[in-house]
Amino acid sequence: LPAGVAGAVVAIKDYAGTFDTNAVTLVQNGSDKIGGSTVNATLDTEGIAVTLVFIDSTQGWLVTDSGLQDEAPTSQYVTATGGTITCSGDYRIHTFTGPGALCVSAAGNPSGSNTVSYMVIAGGGGGASNRGGGGGAGGFREGKSPQDSYTSSPLACTSGSNNGLPVAIAAYPVTVGGGGAGVASGRSADGSVSTFAGTTTITSTGGGGSGRFNSGAAYDSPTVRGNPGGSGGGGGNGPSSTPSLPSVPTDNKGVGNTPTVSPSQGNPGGRGLHSPSYTPTGAVAGGGGGGAGGAGGEPVLNPGTAGGGGVGTPTEITGSAVSYAGGAGGGIGPGTGFTVPSGSPCGTGGAGGRYPSPGSVAGTTNRGGGGGGGGHQPQAGANGGSGIIVIRYKFQN
Repeated sequence: LPAGVAGAVVAIKDYAGTFDTNAVTLVQNGSDKIGGSTVNATLDTEGIAVTLVFIDSTQGWLVTDSGLQDEAPTSQYVTATGGTITCSGDYRIHTFTGPGALCVSAAGNPSGSNTVSYMVIAGGGGGASNRGGGGGAGGFREGKSPQDSYTSSPLACTSGSNNGLPVAIAAYPVTVGGGGAGVASGRSADGSVSTFAGTTTITSTGGGGSGRFNSGAAYDSPTVRGNPGGSGGGGGNGPSSTPSLPSVPTDNKGVGNTPTVSPSQGNPGGRGLHSPSYTPTGAVAGGGGGGAGGAGGEPVLNPGTAGGGGVGTPTEITGSAVSYAGGAGGGIGPGTGFTVPSGSPCGTGGAGGRYPSPGSVAGTTNRGGGGGGGGHQPQAGANGGSGIIVIRYKFQN
């Protein structure tokens, strides 16, 4: 070391990262001490940097600062492949409309990015025939990373353990659920689950299939009742003696958010009815399927109208506002005096049918909407829409 003068500074940095195999010895200069000691100092930590200041003859050279390069790292970002890749500003978006995997080759760090936002939507339930209920929307789950900046849905998890998933170098499987089948006879099928098997597995439940009219079955029997699901299917209806709303003693709507998650992945369907007090006389109407943003509608008296689909929800995870997971309208009829039931207001769930026309409408593909309920037989219910998975993260600054 140089001769000590109060205030003198010496800084040493392991430029080549080899001090662990090529140690550096700091030798005193005459009577100058190092940290109050007459023993020479050795630096043998790879990458270390040390700053010494000469204080006085008692303490000599004192270390005032030390550290390693990784204590002040440069920004590193998540890098991955899989699905259809697009970009929105500094963010990369992976969209999956079928099975695949998000293959992470770099996990990033906190000063760049090391978590991902996600949206996982299951397939919507199908619509039943014979004035059936509308299919429930596929379960909707979204988590927004604190490192992300887009406008998420009101249903997104933005705090807690699932507000954004950390990633490691790994392949994370993706399963995208199909829509449930609509039917020309009987009750419809549920949608299929969608799953992102990340560091935490995010699963959305398929939308519930809907119930149908069955004059020989009880109002809450399995053939008449809507199925549970991400959002529940709309109910059908039983004997003509079923009382009118709001005095129906039991529910036949499908339950939503099944199994229960928080925030909720969906809502219940609406009840179906068969009542001589409808106008036109003897209306038979299915309930609407539940949606991510609201419950399925219930039939309205005078004039006869079936239940509309529950509203979906918008998010900008793909770079622009798009709505997902709307429920479907129930079926009604026969006759032109009945009002055609609507699908979800956001447009992803299909409208119900009215025999002989119009026919029921399918849920929107890759948006998780329910399929519309069919009118009087032989008019069929429509298929639910397939699901989608979107993964998003910051890849540059």
